[in-house]
Amino acid sequence: MNDLFQGVPWADYVPDLWAAFLSTLSYTVVSFVAAAVIGLVTALARLAKFRPVSAAAQIYTETFKNLPLITELYILYFGLASVGVNLSAFQAGSLGLALFYGAYLSEIFRAGLRGVPKAQREAAYALGLSSGRTLRHVILPQAARIAVPGTSTMMVDLLKGTSLMVAIGGGELMTQGTLIASDTFRALQVYIVIGLIYLALCAPLSRLMLRLERRMHAGDALSPNRRRVCGLIRQAQQDGTALYASSRS
Repeated sequence: MNDLFQGVPWADYVPDLWAAFLSTLSYTVVSFVAAAVIGLVTALARLAKFRPVSAAAQIYTETFKNLPLITELYILYFGLASVGVNLSAFQAGSLGLALFYGAYLSEIFRAGLRGVPKAQREAAYALGLSSGRTLRHVILPQAARIAVPGTSTMMVDLLKGTSLMVAIGGGELMTQGTLIASDTFRALQVYIVIGLIYLALCAPLSRLMLRLERRMHAGDALSPNRRRVCGLIRQAQQDGTALYASSRS
């Protein structure tokens, strides 16, 4: 292990590595949020009864599922620049990741939405809920439980995918590792350390998402408001049980 730190003045590169670390996190957060929004909208469009909308969503999904991410990045960063559309490395990288993983998330979300029994929607309508409230309060919470394992996998994969930003000089960990390797001529040591940093990022994230998955499947309320409502319901049930028991005695 000591050989990893021999020949490379790591102390001189700590500020650069820290900046690259923050850049990697920025790519991950921005791209995943955008990909989740794109995926949900596309999934809903795929299930739409209006044929042109569902067809357009399917074309998008199939295109970006079968287009290599590196090719997409080159088109967005170098290709668009050749016709006068100049995107920064962060803009091109974030957009490329969002479009690429949004296609996969749309399939995961679509499977989750289709996995909710049709009777749930019919029951919500029978109770007088609108389509929007039915989707928000009945369909999406149940679909999320189905979709969370695949979504977790995509989040970790997206974090690892940020390493491809090296192709456009994205300033993330892999780009910085390449610069350090060029300065020190210690490619093996440098890339092993960069790999360990990615491992230190991805392993806890995987464990966190696994814990979230278990909590959701156990039916735990995740938002503070929902926990408060569930607590009030449980308290009312306990009060009702106690009142009934006292009336029987």
